[in-house]
Amino acid sequence: MIVALIAACEIGFWVLLAAGLSVRYLLRMPRTGLALLLCEPLLEVVLLVATALDLKNGAEPNWTHGLAALYIGYTVGHGHRTVKWLDGHAAHRLGGAPKPIGPPRYGMARARYEGRVWLGTLVGAVVATVLLQLAIWYVDDPGRVTSLESWRYVAWRAAGIHGLIALSYLIWPRKAPAGETEVRPEKERAQR
Repeated sequence: MIVALIAACEIGFWVLLAAGLSVRYLLRMPRTGLALLLCEPLLEVVLLVATALDLKNGAEPNWTHGLAALYIGYTVGHGHRTVKWLDGHAAHRLGGAPKPIGPPRYGMARARYEGRVWLGTLVGAVVATVLLQLAIWYVDDPGRVTSLESWRYVAWRAAGIHGLIALSYLIWPRKAPAGETEVRPEKERAQR
Protein backbone atom coordinates (compact mmCIF):
# COMPACT_ATOMS: atom_id res chain seq x y z
CA MET A 1 0.00 0.00 0.00
CA ILE A 2 2.77 2.46 0.89
CA VAL A 3 4.64 1.86 -2.38
CA ALA A 4 1.45 2.60 -4.32
CA LEU A 5 0.97 5.76 -2.28
CA ILE A 6 4.56 6.86 -2.94
CA ALA A 7 3.95 6.33 -6.66
CA ALA A 8 0.66 8.23 -6.42
CA CYS A 9 2.38 11.10 -4.61
CA GLU A 10 5.11 11.25 -7.26
CA ILE A 11 2.53 11.25 -10.05
CA GLY A 12 0.47 13.81 -8.12
CA PHE A 13 3.56 16.01 -7.76
CA TRP A 14 4.04 16.15 -11.53
CA VAL A 15 0.31 16.55 -12.24
CA LEU A 16 0.04 19.46 -9.79
CA LEU A 17 3.21 20.96 -11.19
CA ALA A 18 1.97 20.75 -14.78
CA ALA A 19 -1.45 22.07 -13.78
CA GLY A 20 0.02 24.93 -11.75
CA LEU A 21 2.40 26.01 -14.49
CA SER A 22 -0.26 25.65 -17.20
CA VAL A 23 -2.77 27.73 -15.26
CA ARG A 24 -0.08 30.25 -14.39
CA TYR A 25 1.29 30.79 -17.90
CA LEU A 26 -1.21 29.45 -20.46
CA LEU A 27 -4.39 30.68 -18.77
CA ARG A 28 -2.62 33.78 -17.40
CA MET A 29 -3.88 33.18 -13.87
CA PRO A 30 -0.70 33.52 -11.78
CA ARG A 31 -2.36 33.43 -8.36
CA THR A 32 -4.41 30.34 -9.13
CA GLY A 33 -1.33 28.67 -10.59
CA LEU A 34 0.65 29.55 -7.48
CA ALA A 35 -2.12 28.12 -5.30
CA LEU A 36 -1.89 24.84 -7.22
CA LEU A 37 1.89 24.80 -6.81
CA LEU A 38 1.53 25.44 -3.08
CA CYS A 39 -0.71 22.36 -2.79
CA GLU A 40 2.25 20.11 -3.58
CA PRO A 41 3.50 19.87 0.04
CA LEU A 42 0.10 18.47 0.96
CA LEU A 43 1.05 15.31 -0.93
CA GLU A 44 3.93 14.74 1.46
CA VAL A 45 1.63 15.33 4.43
CA VAL A 46 -0.78 12.71 3.04
CA LEU A 47 2.11 10.26 2.62
CA LEU A 48 3.39 10.96 6.13
CA VAL A 49 -0.04 10.48 7.71
CA ALA A 50 -0.71 7.30 5.71
CA THR A 51 2.65 5.86 6.75
CA ALA A 52 1.99 6.68 10.42
CA LEU A 53 -1.49 5.15 10.23
CA ASP A 54 -0.09 2.05 8.57
CA LEU A 55 2.39 1.61 11.42
CA LYS A 56 -0.30 2.38 14.01
CA ASN A 57 -2.56 -0.30 12.57
CA GLY A 58 0.14 -2.87 13.26
CA ALA A 59 1.89 -3.10 9.91
CA GLU A 60 5.35 -4.62 10.09
CA PRO A 61 7.91 -1.81 9.58
CA ASN A 62 9.67 -2.58 6.31
CA TRP A 63 11.47 -1.03 3.36
CA THR A 64 8.31 0.76 2.16
CA HIS A 65 8.17 2.86 5.32
CA GLY A 66 11.86 3.71 4.95
CA LEU A 67 11.38 4.62 1.30
CA ALA A 68 8.49 6.92 2.25
CA ALA A 69 10.76 8.76 4.71
CA LEU A 70 13.47 9.15 2.07
CA TYR A 71 10.94 10.37 -0.49
CA ILE A 72 9.65 13.02 1.91
CA GLY A 73 13.21 14.03 2.80
CA TYR A 74 14.15 14.35 -0.87
CA THR A 75 11.09 16.49 -1.55
CA VAL A 76 11.87 18.78 1.37
CA GLY A 77 15.52 19.10 0.34
CA HIS A 78 15.12 19.44 -3.43
CA GLY A 79 11.45 20.10 -4.16
CA HIS A 80 11.63 23.90 -4.05
CA ARG A 81 14.68 24.01 -6.32
CA THR A 82 13.00 21.65 -8.80
CA VAL A 83 9.79 23.69 -8.90
CA LYS A 84 11.75 26.95 -9.26
CA TRP A 85 13.81 25.51 -12.13
CA LEU A 86 10.72 24.25 -13.95
CA ASP A 87 8.89 27.53 -13.31
CA GLY A 88 11.74 29.44 -14.97
CA HIS A 89 11.60 27.20 -18.02
CA ALA A 90 7.78 27.41 -18.19
CA ALA A 91 7.97 31.20 -17.92
CA HIS A 92 10.38 31.18 -20.87
CA ARG A 93 8.48 28.68 -23.04
CA LEU A 94 4.93 29.67 -22.19
CA GLY A 95 5.14 33.18 -20.76
CA GLY A 96 7.65 34.89 -23.02
CA ALA A 97 10.23 35.46 -20.28
CA PRO A 98 13.92 35.38 -21.15
CA LYS A 99 15.62 31.99 -21.17
CA PRO A 100 16.71 31.03 -17.65
CA ILE A 101 20.40 31.06 -17.00
CA GLY A 102 21.75 27.61 -16.25
CA PRO A 103 24.16 26.74 -13.50
CA PRO A 104 27.77 27.86 -13.83
CA ARG A 105 29.87 25.38 -15.74
CA TYR A 106 33.39 26.15 -14.59
CA GLY A 107 35.61 27.07 -11.68
CA MET A 108 34.68 28.04 -8.16
CA ALA A 109 31.24 29.24 -9.23
CA ARG A 110 30.40 25.66 -10.21
CA ALA A 111 31.86 24.38 -6.94
CA ARG A 112 29.64 26.77 -4.95
CA TYR A 113 26.61 25.71 -7.00
CA GLU A 114 27.31 22.01 -6.39
CA GLY A 115 27.79 22.75 -2.69
CA ARG A 116 24.35 24.37 -2.50
CA VAL A 117 22.74 21.42 -4.28
CA TRP A 118 24.49 19.09 -1.83
CA LEU A 119 23.02 21.10 1.06
CA GLY A 120 19.59 20.13 -0.29
CA THR A 121 20.63 16.49 -0.12
CA LEU A 122 21.90 17.07 3.42
CA VAL A 123 18.55 18.61 4.43
CA GLY A 124 16.80 15.62 2.86
CA ALA A 125 18.96 13.19 4.86
CA VAL A 126 18.24 15.07 8.09
CA VAL A 127 14.48 15.09 7.44
CA ALA A 128 14.49 11.39 6.53
CA THR A 129 16.53 10.56 9.63
CA VAL A 130 14.16 12.49 11.89
CA LEU A 131 11.11 10.79 10.35
CA LEU A 132 12.73 7.37 10.63
CA GLN A 133 13.71 7.98 14.25
CA LEU A 134 10.17 9.09 15.07
CA ALA A 135 8.86 5.91 13.44
CA ILE A 136 11.33 3.82 15.45
CA TRP A 137 10.19 5.44 18.68
CA TYR A 138 6.56 5.05 17.61
CA VAL A 139 6.91 1.32 16.93
CA ASP A 140 8.95 0.93 20.15
CA ASP A 141 10.02 -2.64 19.49
CA PRO A 142 13.77 -3.12 18.84
CA GLY A 143 13.13 -6.41 17.08
CA ARG A 144 10.82 -4.87 14.49
CA VAL A 145 12.69 -1.69 13.53
CA THR A 146 15.91 -2.98 11.95
CA SER A 147 14.56 -2.18 8.48
CA LEU A 148 13.87 1.41 9.50
CA GLU A 149 17.31 1.71 11.07
CA SER A 150 18.98 0.55 7.86
CA TRP A 151 17.24 3.31 5.87
CA ARG A 152 18.97 5.93 8.01
CA TYR A 153 22.27 4.61 6.69
CA VAL A 154 20.94 4.72 3.13
CA ALA A 155 20.06 8.41 3.56
CA TRP A 156 23.49 9.27 4.95
CA ARG A 157 25.32 7.15 2.39
CA ALA A 158 23.54 9.06 -0.39
CA ALA A 159 24.40 12.38 1.29
CA GLY A 160 28.02 11.29 1.71
CA ILE A 161 28.41 10.20 -1.90
CA HIS A 162 26.81 13.39 -3.13
CA GLY A 163 29.05 15.36 -0.78
CA LEU A 164 32.16 13.71 -2.24
CA ILE A 165 30.99 14.56 -5.75
CA ALA A 166 30.35 18.18 -4.73
CA LEU A 167 33.75 18.30 -3.02
CA SER A 168 35.42 17.08 -6.21
CA TYR A 169 34.28 20.30 -7.93
CA LEU A 170 36.08 22.25 -5.21
CA ILE A 171 39.28 20.19 -5.27
CA TRP A 172 39.46 19.82 -9.05
CA PRO A 173 37.58 22.79 -10.48
CA ARG A 174 36.73 22.42 -14.14
CA LYS A 175 38.47 24.99 -16.30
CA ALA A 176 36.85 26.77 -19.21
CA PRO A 177 38.17 25.70 -22.63
CA ALA A 178 40.77 28.02 -24.14
CA GLY A 179 39.16 31.12 -25.59
CA GLU A 180 35.83 30.56 -23.82
CA THR A 181 34.85 32.68 -20.88
CA GLU A 182 31.74 32.24 -18.86
CA VAL A 183 29.93 35.56 -18.75
CA ARG A 184 27.09 35.69 -16.27
CA PRO A 185 24.87 38.67 -15.51
CA GLU A 186 25.58 40.44 -12.23
CA LYS A 187 22.16 39.53 -10.81
CA GLU A 188 22.79 35.85 -11.49
CA ARG A 189 26.26 36.00 -9.92
CA ALA A 190 24.82 37.58 -6.80
CA GLN A 191 22.17 34.86 -6.47
CA ARG A 192 24.54 31.96 -6.87
